[in-house]
Amino acid sequence: MNKLIVGLGAAFAFSLLACGNSAADPAAKGGPASTPTTQPAPQKMADEDHEGSPEVPNVAPEGLAIATFAGGCFWCMEGSFEHLGDGIVAVVSGYTAGHVPHATYHQVGSGTTGHAEAIRVVYDPKKISYPKLLDAFWHNVDPTQADGQFCDHGSQYRTGIYVHDAEQRTQAEASKVALEASRKLPARIVTEIADATAFYAAEPYHQDFYKTNASHYQRYRSGCGRDARLESLWGESAGH
Repeated sequence: MNKLIVGLGAAFAFSLLACGNSAADPAAKGGPASTPTTQPAPQKMADEDHEGSPEVPNVAPEGLAIATFAGGCFWCMEGSFEHLGDGIVAVVSGYTAGHVPHATYHQVGSGTTGHAEAIRVVYDPKKISYPKLLDAFWHNVDPTQADGQFCDHGSQYRTGIYVHDAEQRTQAEASKVALEASRKLPARIVTEIADATAFYAAEPYHQDFYKTNASHYQRYRSGCGRDARLESLWGESAGH
């Protein structure tokens, strides 16, 4: 089943897919030659953002659960969670924790909407637990960086755990306390833990970008220094 249909619900998925998938190369996030401090906007049709991003329901499909994380570039976070394997039903890139309804990539990238680039994870709690998702999250981010993530600077690239119920909050806060107590990190954790609010699915060309534009994605990821920093923080347990 298409992950957008699972993650968004059929009506929301239809409205997202109907916006069209630009064939233009979204050469947005730079590469080794440029090593950008922020992600320039993708090259795409001028009117592609006009419709705005569809809101994703904050209700999980029957028998499943949802989790929301912000870890900088959602291209990178999407693949990291999909690679967790059994129990992961869908991972959708999008925007959350902002104040502008149906914000677009261009708007979020301006840093004025309050949103963070994020992922919505739909998972089967009988096969994979929320604490395991939290562990994957921590090992795929630099939770000590306050001004963004890696080469991407701005509040839209901040880290965050956005909880959907009291149990998730308890587990998220406990994991943060345990990580701080371990003293594995060189500085204090600045990752926010907050209640999940409206989540808007990113434009279609962002979904599965690490697969559909693999070469560009790898250039961006390497040039941004993500893997080097993760390895320096987490060693052999660093995410990929």
